[in-house]
Amino acid sequence: MTTPTRTPFHQDANLQRLSAAMQRAMQKASQAMADAAEKQAITPTPFMLPGMNDTVRAIPNYIARSAIFAPVRRGWRPLHDETVFLEGSHILLKGSGKQLSEDHADIWMHAMYLQTTALLGEAPVINRADFLRGMGRPTGGSAYEWLHEGMKDLARFTLCIEARRKDGSVKYSYGRHPSTRVIAMIGGFDYHDPTGSYTLYADPRWAQIFGNREYALVDWAKRLQMRHDLSKSLQRLIGTSADIQQKYSLDILKQRAQYTGRMRDFRVTLERSLDELEALKVIAEPRIEAAIRGHEQAVWTRLDR
Repeated sequence: MTTPTRTPFHQDANLQRLSAAMQRAMQKASQAMADAAEKQAITPTPFMLPGMNDTVRAIPNYIARSAIFAPVRRGWRPLHDETVFLEGSHILLKGSGKQLSEDHADIWMHAMYLQTTALLGEAPVINRADFLRGMGRPTGGSAYEWLHEGMKDLARFTLCIEARRKDGSVKYSYGRHPSTRVIAMIGGFDYHDPTGSYTLYADPRWAQIFGNREYALVDWAKRLQMRHDLSKSLQRLIGTSADIQQKYSLDILKQRAQYTGRMRDFRVTLERSLDELEALKVIAEPRIEAAIRGHEQAVWTRLDR
């Protein structure tokens, strides 16, 4: 008498087909949600950011927390190709292009502020001298060249970003799925030499990334007084959290700053920037102290903007 044999559970053909079908269905559902989010975002709407005005700028929390902008040295900058800048259960952020600096952050935040003067999808026309004055910069040949090169770097830097809600559903997704294109930091610009003016084109999808007040407010007057780029970088990070007491590992801060030197040298630079932020009343009682397992952390008290 022969004993019937049965295919092992994990090798059952019907089960494998069912698993493949379920996976395809999940992928289609995710793609459909991403498509719907993009369709909703591309409809031109007023680009309104509560809390932002002539003395305040804004930057999305995910961008501010990442190293998309970093206090890197002048000159050579690394070239990114789908580099992961931020990854978690609710966010995936990748970037491609030359590493952006704090100077680029200034240009970008000011450009996005100027975008609030027009409907998203329309292009504001900005005199380059006025643009520079709005950033506390001098005007003239070298300053105009600096601005133009910064504009080109921002137009060339693209993001792949997908954000999810707490329940796991897609909030927005750009550049991750085949049917959704990447998003540029600046969608593009035209320069009119006779008038010295820029026409700025912002991707309308930025309205959704800024949506639901998911952005940090930056005190523009204080930022323009900062002498150290790491101070500017920390100012953006501080604004992403409502916590009064804030703590960050020195390892994390060093990595976020794209600092490739020795930790002891970074520590000196960090202490200098913390002192500057305290003098400008951005933070109070900054210090570096021992954390768990012998690691060091920076601690400070956030002050009201």
